[in-house]
Amino acid sequence: MRLSLSRFSPRFSTNVLSLLIFCLRMTLPLAAAEPSSRVLDSGWQFRAVSSTDNSDVQQWHAAQVPGVIHTDLLQNHLIPDPFDRDNEFRLQWIGLTDWEYQTTFQADAASLGHDHIDLVFDGLDTFADVYLNDQAILHADNMFRTWRIPAKALLKPGQNTLRIVFHSAITKMIPYVKSLPFILPAISTNISNNEENVATAPYTRKAPYQYGWDWGPRFVTEGIWQPVRLETWDALRIDNFHIHQEKITSDLASVIAELDIDASKPSAVTLTLAHDELSGAQTNDGSQTLQLDAGINHVSFPIRIAKPKLWYPVGYGAQSRYRFSAVIRTGKDVAARAEVKTGLRSIELRRVPDQWGKSFEFVVNGIEVFSKGADVIPFDSFPNRVTPDIHRKILLAARDAHMNMLREWGGGYYESDDFYDICDELGLMVWQEFAFGGDMIPGDVAYQENVRLEAIDQIKRLRDHPSIVIWCGNNEVETGWYHWGDRQQFKNSISPEARDRVWQDYVIMFADVLKGAVNQYSDPTPYWPSSPSADFEEIPDNQHNGDMHYWQVWHAQASASDYTLQFPRFMTEYGFQSFPEMRTIRTFAEKPEDFDIRSTVMQAHQKNKGGNERILTYMLREYRQPKDFESFVYLSQVQQAEIIKIGAEHLRRQRPRTMGSLYWQLNDCWPVASWASIDYYGRWKALQYYARRFYDDLLISPFLHDDKVDVYVVSDKLQPLSGTIHTRLLDFSGNVLLDQTKDIQIPAQSNAIYLTLDKADLAAKADLHSSFLVFDLRLQTNTSPTQKLYRNLIFFDAMNSLDLPVMPKIETAITKAGADYTITLQSSKLARGVYISFGDLDVESSDNYFDLLPGEPATITLKSAATIDQLKSALKVMSLTEAYAAN
Repeated sequence: MRLSLSRFSPRFSTNVLSLLIFCLRMTLPLAAAEPSSRVLDSGWQFRAVSSTDNSDVQQWHAAQVPGVIHTDLLQNHLIPDPFDRDNEFRLQWIGLTDWEYQTTFQADAASLGHDHIDLVFDGLDTFADVYLNDQAILHADNMFRTWRIPAKALLKPGQNTLRIVFHSAITKMIPYVKSLPFILPAISTNISNNEENVATAPYTRKAPYQYGWDWGPRFVTEGIWQPVRLETWDALRIDNFHIHQEKITSDLASVIAELDIDASKPSAVTLTLAHDELSGAQTNDGSQTLQLDAGINHVSFPIRIAKPKLWYPVGYGAQSRYRFSAVIRTGKDVAARAEVKTGLRSIELRRVPDQWGKSFEFVVNGIEVFSKGADVIPFDSFPNRVTPDIHRKILLAARDAHMNMLREWGGGYYESDDFYDICDELGLMVWQEFAFGGDMIPGDVAYQENVRLEAIDQIKRLRDHPSIVIWCGNNEVETGWYHWGDRQQFKNSISPEARDRVWQDYVIMFADVLKGAVNQYSDPTPYWPSSPSADFEEIPDNQHNGDMHYWQVWHAQASASDYTLQFPRFMTEYGFQSFPEMRTIRTFAEKPEDFDIRSTVMQAHQKNKGGNERILTYMLREYRQPKDFESFVYLSQVQQAEIIKIGAEHLRRQRPRTMGSLYWQLNDCWPVASWASIDYYGRWKALQYYARRFYDDLLISPFLHDDKVDVYVVSDKLQPLSGTIHTRLLDFSGNVLLDQTKDIQIPAQSNAIYLTLDKADLAAKADLHSSFLVFDLRLQTNTSPTQKLYRNLIFFDAMNSLDLPVMPKIETAITKAGADYTITLQSSKLARGVYISFGDLDVESSDNYFDLLPGEPATITLKSAATIDQLKSALKVMSLTEAYAAN
C-alpha cells in the first residue's frame, strides 16, 4: 500500500511524519555512539536524619560534591572552623549522626535511548544506602571502592532524584562489634562518650587516620567524597586499559597492551593501538579483529619498542613517559577509545644474602638506588579540600630537597590520580601501602572479599604509574602484633585458639589476598606484606632482614646519638617532633594564654601524649631554656632538624649495608605540633632545609666518635668524581687554628672515610668549647673547581655547654636581583641556626636555618610579591643564642 500525505492537513501530516521517523529509528540499525560521561556535581543538598541537638542541621542545606559532611557544615556556617582552638572536641557529634544527601537531574530522550546507562560512584564514605527515584540500588560499605550500578530501568524522562543516606561509621558498627566474642585492639582513640568505648575502626573500610592519630584530629567523615557520574554506552565500553611491562631494557621494551572490554552482545570489532612519547610523533602498533562475547572480554596485544626512552628516579636519568592509545571500531564507526600514560622501567626489590644478613634495595633499570625521602600522610583531614596545586607544592619541595622516594603511608586513603602523575613527572618513587594503619583485622569471608575488590579497584587505577615501585600490605600491623603492649594484653586476654585464629586472619589477608591481587594485576611491581616486615621469614623490625622502624629516639626518649647504633637494611620510619612556625600557630591560637605548651589550645594541637613536654625535655639536654614561647618554637625546629640530620647522615654512611632512609614525616593534615618537615600550609620547617643538605647527591659527613672524627664522603652520582676536602678548625671569632686540604677520588655510588682527625690533636690546638671544625668539599673539573660547595660542621659538645657568642650582631642587606631579591648576611662571630622571617609576608627563601661563619657572608635568594621596602620592614633575624633566656 502506498501512503500519500497530501490528503491530510499540514498539522496531521507533520504528526504522522514524526511518528514515521520515530518508527524508522526504532527499527533500523544505528551506528553505536561512543560512551559518554556526565558528572553529577550540582544541585546537591544535605540534612541530618538522626537525632541531634542542632535543629538547624535537620533542614536542607546546599552541599558540595565531591565533599564530606564537615566541610558542608562549615560552608553553611553551621559549625565553627574544626581546626580552630580546641573545636575538635565539640564536633564529635557529626561523626555519630546519619546524614542524607539528595539531588535531581534531567534525563532526556537522547540519553534514555542508549542501550546502557550506569551510575558510577568513585567513592562513598562509607556506609551508604543509595536510592534512584526512591528505589534502592546500592548498599555501599567501603570508602575505597568504585561502584557501578545499571540505572536505565529506573530512569524516567525529565527529572530524576538521586538520594544517598550515610550511616555513622561508628554507631552503625557498635552493635556488630559488641556481638563478637572479642574486640580487636585499635590505634584510634575514643574522645566521645557516645561510643561506649568500642573500637569500630578495625572492622570498617574507611581511612584509619580519620579516627584520630598521634599527629591528627578525630573527624570521622561521611559524604560523597569522590565524583558521581552518569555514563551512557551502547555496543561496548572499555572498562580498563593497561600496559603490562613484561621486559624492559635500554635496547628493547616488550610490553603487552591489556584491555577489559564490556560488550553488550557478541560482536566483531577492530582494535587499533598506537603509542607516542608525550612530546613526540605517534607510532601505529597495528590492528586486529576481535570476536567479542557478551560481558567482560580480556584482550592482550604485544608491543615492542626498540631503543625505548626509559623512566628513571630523579637524579638517575630522565622521566620519559609514553602515551598509549586504543581505538575500537564496529565497521567504520568508533565504538570506544581509551588512552593511558606510563613510563617504561624495570623494577626489582633485591633481597639476597650478604655479610650483614639479607639485602633490601630497589633496583631501577639495573641501577641500585639509595632511597632518600620521607613518609607522606593525607594532606588534609578533609580530602576534598586537597587540590593538585597543594600536591604539586609539597611534591616539588620533596624533589627540591633531593628526595627520590615517598612512602604513601597506609593509615590514610589512596591518593588521587594527580598525586601520582606529579610523582611520575618529578621522578619520585612511591612506596604504596594498602589502607591499613596498624589495627589487626577481622577474618570473615565477607570482609576479605570486600578488601580484595578494593585492592583490585585501586591497583587497576594506579598500576600504570612508573613511580609506584612497591605495593605494601599495611603499616605496622605485623610489628604491632609482636611488639606493642596493647597487643600483648589482647593476646593474653583471649584463648590460644582465638589468638592463632587472629594471626591466621592476618596471614590470609597480607600473604594471600593482597599479594595475590598484586601478582595478578600489577606484575612485575614487587609486593611487601607490611612495614616493617621480614616477609614472614622471621620476627619483623630487625637490623638484618627487611625494613625497619626506629622510635627509641622520641618515644623512649633515647639520646639522638642512638641513631648511630642502628644498622638497618632499609629504614622506613624514624622521626622527631617540632612546632610549626608562629604564623601557622596563630591560625588556631589567639589569646595570650594560648601561647604556652601546657595551654588547652596547645595540648589540643599536640596529638602525641606528652609530646610538648618531650620536646622540652630533649631541648634542655642540648640547648638552654628558651626565653619565651616564640623562642621555644624556633628551638624546637632547630632541634628536630639537628636530630634527624644525625640519623639521616648515619644511614647514608652505611651504604650499601643500608639502602634507604625515609624519615617520618613530610607533611601535615592540619596545623599541629608534629614530626612533619613541612607544615599544613606548605611552610618549610628547619628540617626541610636541612634535608636539602643531608639528602644532596653528594654528602660530606664528619662523624665524631671514640675521640676521633672520621670524615665520610657519600656519593649517589653515577660517575666517578674528583674533589678537594678543605678542613679548618676555627674559633667562634673566626681565627684559623688548623687549615689543610686533601685531594680525593670519589667512585660512583660510593661511601668511604677519606680523613680521620684525632680529638686529642685538635684539643692541643684549641679550646674545643669555643671552636669548631668546618669541612668543605668542592668538585673539580679538568679546568677549574665547580661553584657548588658541600659543607658540614662538627662541634665538640652540646650547645648548652659551648661558649657560643651571645647574640652575635648580624648585618643584612636586601637588594633587587631580576624578578627576585637577594639578602646578604654577615657576622664577625659565629651565628648558629640563623633564621630569617618576614612576618605575615609570603616569602620563599632559597635557604634558611643555616650557620653563619665569622667573616663569611651568606647570600640567599628571596622570591616574593612584596616590595623591597616591605621586605626590609618585616625582616627578622634570629640565631641560636638569641633564643636563650638570660642567665
